[in-house]
Amino acid sequence: MHDIKAIRDDPGAFDRAWASRGLEPQAAILLALDERLRAAQTSLQAAQGRRNEVSKLIGQARARKNEAEAAARMAEIEGLKDVIAAESAAEADAASALREALAALPNVPARDAPIGADEHGNVEVRRWSEPHRIEAPKDHVDLGAALGMMDFEAAARMSGARFVVLRSQLARLERALGQFMLDLQTQEHGYTEVSPPLLVRSDAVFGVGQLPKFAEDLFHTTDDRWLISTAEVALTNLVREQVVAEEELPLRLTALTPCFRSEAGASGRDTRGMIRQHQFYKVELVSITAPEQSLAEHERMLECAETVLKRLELPFRTVLLCTGDMGFSSRKTYDIEVWLPSQGVYREISSCSNCGDFQARRMDARCKKAGEKGTRFVHTLNGSGLAVGRTLVALMENYQDERGRIAIPQALHRYLPGMAHIGDP
Repeated sequence: MHDIKAIRDDPGAFDRAWASRGLEPQAAILLALDERLRAAQTSLQAAQGRRNEVSKLIGQARARKNEAEAAARMAEIEGLKDVIAAESAAEADAASALREALAALPNVPARDAPIGADEHGNVEVRRWSEPHRIEAPKDHVDLGAALGMMDFEAAARMSGARFVVLRSQLARLERALGQFMLDLQTQEHGYTEVSPPLLVRSDAVFGVGQLPKFAEDLFHTTDDRWLISTAEVALTNLVREQVVAEEELPLRLTALTPCFRSEAGASGRDTRGMIRQHQFYKVELVSITAPEQSLAEHERMLECAETVLKRLELPFRTVLLCTGDMGFSSRKTYDIEVWLPSQGVYREISSCSNCGDFQARRMDARCKKAGEKGTRFVHTLNGSGLAVGRTLVALMENYQDERGRIAIPQALHRYLPGMAHIGDP
């Protein structure tokens, strides 16, 4: 959500920022709605002021025992009731129209976000490790099927496309990955583990910027709740409508949860395998900071996510997303892309985003320094640390051997005691 006062002060800056995200100029439309709202407020205040003034005149007339004047003033009060009701409705309509217009617009990119229309404008920041050279690598689907531990057909019979059943050692490996990620983030990186609800109300989804624009990407229940597409929704909303002491910031939160996505906009994309599923596990990282802390926290969060892949010894690269490829709520986003031998490309496995005060304004989440009266909107950040299913895919493909087995990385040995490979008896 944007501050209309800031748009009034520099409408051109907002239009240029939105233009970098492929949008037509919006400031003039917003300012017209703002003018309509302020005019409605002025009219309402004038009618309310006149009502108060006439009420005093009635008292004065009765004190003078001038019942005729008092009756005339009473009649005017009755007429003002209708005027006030109409002006109140006009103000509410104008406020709603402005709020809806503001809510539909994405965040303003940070100054150092590269300008670009789509993923081709993204900028590579760094690479870690060389891609594994594997002779005729198999993809995770063929590997899992040959092991008898990955079953898309059984999942389709009960749930339809974009679901999978994992069995035996692969199911254990998935569980081990999630536990490893949680332990790393909580024990070494200072995140607090949270077990949040998986169903949330509409205002929670609105708060992180997924409503109203992305409703079709989510699963909606009949009692007006939404299945979370990421634990970011629940974790970030822990501070909604709260004033947090600045001395307690930054708050660093993490959760391992199932995530649910309709993938409505992904028809025909990644239909094979586990890359794009309706249901998957993910370890999410969320930070709540004071405004001046968020830039440094963003770099720290990125390093925390990258460390997962370093410990698993999976080659990856980090890219800075351009303005046309960033998420709706983000000011600045890094993507981490892991190497997949079967495709010969790097594929996204994490996004780490700084949202500034954009989500905080939608949630009314503020912070306050001890001894000071005023409050400020917090800054919110989120990142995947990591998507468990995609990490499983990358691990299977990068650690496969000529016999179709999957070697267990050193970092997971304590979670899978006595196992050297997936596929051994």
